Amino acid sequence: MKTIPQIIVISIITLLSYSCSNEKEPDAYGNFEDDAITVSAESMGKVVSLNVSEGEVVKANVQVAVIDTLQLHLKKEILLAGMTTVDSKAGSVETQISVLKEQLALQETNQQRIEKMFKNGASTQKQLDGINAEIKITKQRIKNISTQSQSVLAEKRSMHAQVDQLNDLIRKNKIKSPITGTVLETYVKQGEFATPGKPLFSMQDTKNLTLRAYVSETQLAKIKVNQKVKIEVDYGENTKSFN
Repeated sequence: MKTIPQIIVISIITLLSYSCSNEKEPDAYGNFEDDAITVSAESMGKVVSLNVSEGEVVKANVQVAVIDTLQLHLKKEILLAGMTTVDSKAGSVETQISVLKEQLALQETNQQRIEKMFKNGASTQKQLDGINAEIKITKQRIKNISTQSQSVLAEKRSMHAQVDQLNDLIRKNKIKSPITGTVLETYVKQGEFATPGKPLFSMQDTKNLTLRAYVSETQLAKIKVNQKVKIEVDYGENTKSFN
């Protein structure tokens, strides 16, 4: 696999401060930091597309690879179908509760009427006990169905969470470039199998490299923050200078 020229990634350089620019020996030696980023797979599956090549410059947030998401989409479709069934079940439960509440309201009205009649001797104890029993049964039915409703709602929330999880996995299977930079190496080919954590490719922002050079203790007094320096970089058989 090819990489970008080593002179761009790691180069031996000489660092000369302007105050010592007439000296033959450099003030310090150093190199450009290799701050390459390795982009890895987050899910398991076949690499169905890999649209980057070594040496190519890729912009940030551009989709460059896709890992097979067919099974994830099928699982999502199964869950969505199940949610439709649950929604229908939840609607049926709510309808039952609504009907029972209307029935309870009518029973409570009859209860008040029978109680008044009982006080006036116009109804019997059996009639009063009967309406009280009917109200008790209706309230219990409402309670039971309400419990069933909570179970249905919990099932629906669980399905929503699973769909969100699948959407997240599908999104992670669409690999995007984390930075604008040059692709250094590719580690897989289209059609190969990827696993979580497996490197797909590496890239580096070659326009913004970090230069690290070391100076001696005696030179520290001559160095100031924001001081300009001259850098000489190996350039083929010669050197190239930068300020």
